[in-house]
Amino acid sequence: MNDFDFRTVSHLISRAGAAAMLGEIVRQHYPHFKRVLIVTDPGFLATGLVAPSIANLEKNDFQVSVFSDVIADPAESVVLTAVAVAQQEKIELVIGIGGGSSMDIAKLVAVLANGRQSLKSMYGLDKIMSKGLPLIQIPTTAGTGSEVTPIAIITTGATSKMGVVSPQLYADITILDAKLTLGLPPKITAATGIDAMVHAIEAYTTKHKKNPISDMLAKQALSLLWTNIELACTDGNNIEARQAMLLGAMFAGQSFANAPCAGVHALAYPIGGIFHVPHGLSNSLVLPHVLRFNSSNAVAQYAELAHIIAPTAQGSAEQRTEALIQAFEALAVRVGIETRLREVGIAEKDIVQLASEAMLQTRLLGNNPTEITFDDAIAIYSAAL
Repeated sequence: MNDFDFRTVSHLISRAGAAAMLGEIVRQHYPHFKRVLIVTDPGFLATGLVAPSIANLEKNDFQVSVFSDVIADPAESVVLTAVAVAQQEKIELVIGIGGGSSMDIAKLVAVLANGRQSLKSMYGLDKIMSKGLPLIQIPTTAGTGSEVTPIAIITTGATSKMGVVSPQLYADITILDAKLTLGLPPKITAATGIDAMVHAIEAYTTKHKKNPISDMLAKQALSLLWTNIELACTDGNNIEARQAMLLGAMFAGQSFANAPCAGVHALAYPIGGIFHVPHGLSNSLVLPHVLRFNSSNAVAQYAELAHIIAPTAQGSAEQRTEALIQAFEALAVRVGIETRLREVGIAEKDIVQLASEAMLQTRLLGNNPTEITFDDAIAIYSAAL
């Protein structure tokens, strides 16, 4: 057994309805604070689901500012605008409520608001030099796991993305409240749920930092997500299925925060960056093809995971691995999301650009169980077309 470190957030609350008690939770932990900033996106703000949280904060004598200009694949300018709001309002606590983009922005606002460091100086591993403001994360999708990771992804150019990875980005409190996910459309529920399962699979098979705790969390994540994803898609108001999905996504987040993601994400990022395909769907589109590519080196681990995803599969490790892959392909069809790159506007002429961009994702590619070359990326994208 290899030596390993394991980190995660210090306080987790998993309770349907907890977001409506946000004021009490914050007051209990930060009795002297007054000024809080909620970071969210305009779509979620428009649902009205954040209103009970704001009302409860104000009931507990907090002055609440809201930054709701978060967009998918947010650019540096969004981060800097949110930081300016936090500084102007003299914010003492940051609360991210939303999907991965909102929570990533909230992380960066918390560490940038003190003005001690620039965003550009934080890109990469362990580049943050000081502790930020206290941070609470509340996910509204069961997917990214950002509520329990020390990672923030930002779009830095027309198509490229950069990551900030540092323990200062861990939330102080994470709240899982399924009531905030009840309005999530089936396709988004499906894509984000598959994204979370990709996190678990890649953590379980990563080349670096794989450890017994991350393995345990990855398996539990897959079990919860696989068992509940179709019910959450077909019966979106099933609070038990929604809470299980949130818990599974969080377990997957804890897993890949310590045993990092790899080739699926490396090839998915250019699809989102260039063609603005949602991140979860981008992962789902390339997942089967990366799994097949990796199977020569990860077949034993894939076969172990097949006991969760395809429990009736028998035969050799290779046969169980293929059953795992086919189960994911069939799931995408059943839940009604796109299964081919051409369905999201990608043509054969785009593959070279995608592969070139994927080769820049060295942080992720280095974790893949099988080395992915430029020609390999071309072949994987071609198979997915």
